[in-house]
Amino acid sequence: MAEVKNKPNTEEAAVLTENEINEQMQVRIDKMHKIEEHGWKPFGYRFLYTHRAADIAAQFDELSEKETEVKMAGRIMAIRGHGKTCFMDMQDKTGRIQVYVRKDVIGEENYALIKLMDIGDTVGITGTAFRTHMGELSIKANSVEMLSKSLRPLPEKWHGLKDVETRYRQRYVDLIVNEGVKETFEKRAIVVKTLRAALDEAGYTEVETPILQSIPGGASARPFITHHNSLDMDLYLRIATELYLKRLIVGGFEGVYEIGKNFRNEGMDKNHNPEFTCMELYVQYKDYNWMMSFTEKLLERICIAVNGSTDSIIGDVFIAFPGGTGTIRLKATCRRLTKLEAIKEKTGYDLNDKTEEEIRQVCKELKMEEIDETMGKGKLIDEIFGEFCEGTYIQPTFITDYPVEMSPLTKMHRSKPGLTERFELMVNGKELANAYSELNDPIDQEERFKEQMKLADKGDDEAMIIDQDFLRALQYGMPPTSGIGIGIDRLVMLMTGKPYIQEVLFFPQMRPEKITPKDSAAKFMELGIAEEWVPAIQKAGYNLVSDMKDVNPQKLHQDICGINKKYKLELTNPTVDEVAGWISKI
Repeated sequence: MAEVKNKPNTEEAAVLTENEINEQMQVRIDKMHKIEEHGWKPFGYRFLYTHRAADIAAQFDELSEKETEVKMAGRIMAIRGHGKTCFMDMQDKTGRIQVYVRKDVIGEENYALIKLMDIGDTVGITGTAFRTHMGELSIKANSVEMLSKSLRPLPEKWHGLKDVETRYRQRYVDLIVNEGVKETFEKRAIVVKTLRAALDEAGYTEVETPILQSIPGGASARPFITHHNSLDMDLYLRIATELYLKRLIVGGFEGVYEIGKNFRNEGMDKNHNPEFTCMELYVQYKDYNWMMSFTEKLLERICIAVNGSTDSIIGDVFIAFPGGTGTIRLKATCRRLTKLEAIKEKTGYDLNDKTEEEIRQVCKELKMEEIDETMGKGKLIDEIFGEFCEGTYIQPTFITDYPVEMSPLTKMHRSKPGLTERFELMVNGKELANAYSELNDPIDQEERFKEQMKLADKGDDEAMIIDQDFLRALQYGMPPTSGIGIGIDRLVMLMTGKPYIQEVLFFPQMRPEKITPKDSAAKFMELGIAEEWVPAIQKAGYNLVSDMKDVNPQKLHQDICGINKKYKLELTNPTVDEVAGWISKI
């Protein structure tokens, strides 16, 4: 039976303490020095590979028949040794392939290098393609070159890992050991590439606008504040690109778009990250009706590029909404209904022509608890929609014609007094896009800004601030324009079937990593505890000697013996009296 090198039992790996990891790292560092002593470099400069794993599989018949030399680079994911022969599983961006190494082929000196390799090392292999007696496609190595020594052991326990926080925090390891993670981000790249291609083909210009802004405009959100030392002034990280893009429309661009980061100093949950990627597009001489049709076609094209059809499959654990089918169809056309129709449909309340106080009373009747006096009419309507409507729209649905109080940058509806020409696209129970017929009347826009400032005076910290320079731009005349913002992160969630925004961000925002204080093994040994028992005791939750003070000896005995049994540590269990003796010395 082949010996598996540096591949600990999954359950044993789960109990590794930081001290044990450090011990393994020291072993690897020692191997690194031995590699240097042999005259090899543990961290190479380059390797000119000729094939990837998938290439070798696809071209195997031709490569093996002609005994063509192949050169492949990748990470060692398993090593199995027989003394004078060795098998390695190597992984590159296209997959895995087995490598067969023989001492009599590569030579005794070079075979010594093999014995200094560990799981996680990156190596270069030169050899020929063949199949083993078991029929497994492999590379028969003629030479092996160390490219990068891995000093920290890969956590074997990550296979099937449920600790998503660790996955998000150490995405680099997640990408190495968990299948499918890299595919998600490759699909994200396809989403952005397809989106950009569609907008470029339509003749629109990609632009870049400031991230540091003196006024956080273009959305209702709480901004991040920073300070510019040279100018001695506070600045804001942008919450939207809207107002700068509209300035460019005033300047004569027919259509402009930007794909970039926005920042909002708000909560984090499965649908929100404080920094997120958004695409905003503005096109002259269009309105929100045109934008709805354009959006349908755009999303259909992206979905086909990513998934090969207009269906986006969402797993069972993801769909938890009434009427959810598990499949979202992004083929035009989508259902359309107004915001107030949606509220009436879901709650039975008709809010048309209702005053702020009447709507506040409706909120009370609906038993909505998080309503306060700072909320104006628009905010109240939005809260009702968010609680009773938004999560119910699984199939793509355009929610249109928002009350003016909710839409300070949107043109008044041409035939419905009190409403604006705005839509939000709801898919899978959340907003995916937000679009307007843009307000281009500078006098009306100034009045809307003033209404927002009244809300700010009432305590609404998401109300918009008057941007005088933007008003000045509008005063030069902005043509009729339609604009849209699409959340790229949510779009990728939809296209890949991921339930959490953190799954589609390489490095999502996380709370600071908690470092649990632990006493050294020596402090535990002062109580008469054998050194090999210290990791098990700390795994049981007693990281400090003081944690054991006043603990019932019977309970401590049960806890640590349970760890010994669960993880098959094969330690000799202490008696209850011995445990009591430890505690008495604290």
